[in-house]
Amino acid sequence: MWWQDAVVYQVYPRSFQDSDGDGIGDLRGIEQRLDHLAWLGVDALWLSPIYPSPMHDFGYDVADYKGVDPVFGSLDDFDRVVDAARERGLRVLMDVVPCHTSIEHPWFREHPDWYIWRDEPNNWLSAFGGPAWSSLNGRWYLHSFYPEQPDLDWRNPEVVDAMQDALRFWIERGIAGYRVDAIDRLLKDPELRDDPPASDPYGLPVSDDEAKLALTNSRNAPDTGSALAKMREAVGDHLLVGEVYLPSAKWQPYLEHLDVAFAFELLLADWDAAVMRRAIEGSTRRPGAAWVLSNHDFGRLGTRFGHANARAAALMLLTLPGPAFLYQGDEIGQADGPGGERAYDRAGRDRFRHPMQWDPSSTGGFTSGEPWLPAVDPERTNVEAQHDDPRSMLSLVRDLLTQRRLLGGGLELLDAAPGVLAYARGDHAIAINTTGEERPAPASGDVVLETGPGALRKGTLAPHAGVISMGLPGSQKG
Repeated sequence: MWWQDAVVYQVYPRSFQDSDGDGIGDLRGIEQRLDHLAWLGVDALWLSPIYPSPMHDFGYDVADYKGVDPVFGSLDDFDRVVDAARERGLRVLMDVVPCHTSIEHPWFREHPDWYIWRDEPNNWLSAFGGPAWSSLNGRWYLHSFYPEQPDLDWRNPEVVDAMQDALRFWIERGIAGYRVDAIDRLLKDPELRDDPPASDPYGLPVSDDEAKLALTNSRNAPDTGSALAKMREAVGDHLLVGEVYLPSAKWQPYLEHLDVAFAFELLLADWDAAVMRRAIEGSTRRPGAAWVLSNHDFGRLGTRFGHANARAAALMLLTLPGPAFLYQGDEIGQADGPGGERAYDRAGRDRFRHPMQWDPSSTGGFTSGEPWLPAVDPERTNVEAQHDDPRSMLSLVRDLLTQRRLLGGGLELLDAAPGVLAYARGDHAIAINTTGEERPAPASGDVVLETGPGALRKGTLAPHAGVISMGLPGSQKG
């Protein structure tokens, strides 16, 4: 399948390219920038939601699954993007939000029985804090996220039919598949029983209040596969990438119907060789890992891991086997915006969503108007300045995408000095120094690619450096 070792570029449409000067990115802007993606060498682009929405959660509160919000353009504009992408050898993935709609979706008024209601709230919690229930007309409706996002009842056959129709709509317009949002919330306990007290850690970071509960009834129901099968039925063999917020040990019911799942253990790991090795080892015990190190919810490589480690993080992301997802701006080392801002997103994620920086102008070439969020540092970090610089972050990422196709199959974790993450892909060895000090490198052959000049010298890895080399003594395999 085309996606098995593909690199997918995440486009956050509000922040990629504005074509009409209103300060908000749009579909025509995306079309204008597709040459950048083709030049970079990615295989596909994933569009964060472009559906009509009141934007309480910036498109993840969908008011119409079969339309385009006017702020982004029209269905004709969408078709132009798909056609233009195809001409450049790029596929397009959509973001689908199957677990909930906007409270302003007509379904909520016209088909209230398509949603989950209770006479009294139970102890389930919202992902954004507080109870997962709000009252309306004497009853309580479930919202696993914001109150403006009521949960759909996937045990209702009419909901399944309506969602299958929506999924087919975009497949018929030429997309290659979907990134499926928050899929572990798709089915809950049919009796809506309380979550019992926690007896073991959840396995991934959760809030302090959530950590007190087992979270076994409010999500990840044992029969979730029955709903996933209906999604698969609608899309055929098109790609389904699951945002499954569970440890990889609990992926199996999802991967019976999804193609891959995001490896959250690595996404949320500290920049520490031993921690990342355990995350990679756990995520590759069975096929199905999709690799991602940053996105619109978790921040950018350079900020999360530190500017000094951004190059090595990109090398790791793009040398692991299986599909990899690259967030817009990470190819130039773009940083998050100011911390803690909540001008638009109540959960404080604005800082991960500042506009793409194309040139050194005050708006980074994103818009001719006033951007919805300001550029961060375009005078220092932009595509134009890095495009023809062989030592730039952008050139490194492009070289990694070329080299990625030459790596061997499989993955073998290697013995290495403390602070060094090392693994083999066929005849290639990859070594990454996660520390700020020189470290002994695993024995290897000629350097194929390095994160910077002198990354590997006389058997020593420079601080914060990564390298791909040829040749691998059998004794190094661990």
